[in-house]
Amino acid sequence: MTITEALRDAAARLTAAGVAQARLESRVLAGDAFGLSRESLLARGDQTARPEDLARLSDLVARRIGGEPTARLLGRQEFWSLEFGLGPETLIPRADSETIVEAALAAIADRDAPLRLVDFGTGSGCLLLALLSELPNAQGLGIDASGETLAVAARNAERLGLAARAEFCPGDWGQGLSGPFDLIVSNPPYIRDGDIAGLATEVARFEPRRALAGGADGLDCYRALAPDIARLLKTGGQAVMEIGQGQVDEVDAIMAAAGLKPAGCRADLAGIVRALSFTR
Repeated sequence: MTITEALRDAAARLTAAGVAQARLESRVLAGDAFGLSRESLLARGDQTARPEDLARLSDLVARRIGGEPTARLLGRQEFWSLEFGLGPETLIPRADSETIVEAALAAIADRDAPLRLVDFGTGSGCLLLALLSELPNAQGLGIDASGETLAVAARNAERLGLAARAEFCPGDWGQGLSGPFDLIVSNPPYIRDGDIAGLATEVARFEPRRALAGGADGLDCYRALAPDIARLLKTGGQAVMEIGQGQVDEVDAIMAAAGLKPAGCRADLAGIVRALSFTR
């Protein structure tokens, strides 16, 4: 079978299974299976594919049909035009979360300033590292409860050339941490525990539950974070948090009770308020 024939077969299988953008996904999966760029796939289309590469492509397609996200299959995902490696315990970075980066950067008057940043629940490190890529003199700290996740974030920092300005440490939110920080960001778990099973298969089955589950009402992590943010945030600094749909009023109230003032909100591309900013 040629590479072109293998591509057609993969696209047909994905299409029959109802996978959106089947042709695009077939190229992505084939590129990984054959170790070729998109351009090389087309240029070498008449070449006979190696049996082991065909077997890998077939396995990737079967897993994709089973609902496993493409990013999880490849072990990487683009975010803020940067490539991030993933691990079993890291949430896949999503375009919606770029809203947090946008809101944080909009709040910074001088991007060349020697700022101090912290990212709670850093996961792959995507928020912190995206910000450091835009803030050349900033130093960042990523906190996460999972050592495995911290190792993934550290590798991402190294690969992106940001390791000298990024540190990753285990922690329970801000417990035992000293401030102040100019900027605090977080994408905490905010899904109601009872809603997780009803999410899309790609999320419910293949994302780490600890990165999703926010308690009975989805707000447990905000309650835990609020006093830490109030204690650690520099006067006049900004805290930017991702929230779930419809959580604006509840999160505003939690932060206000800790002494934080609302400083704006930002919607994602779907028009859903995704980022809330606070100051003190």
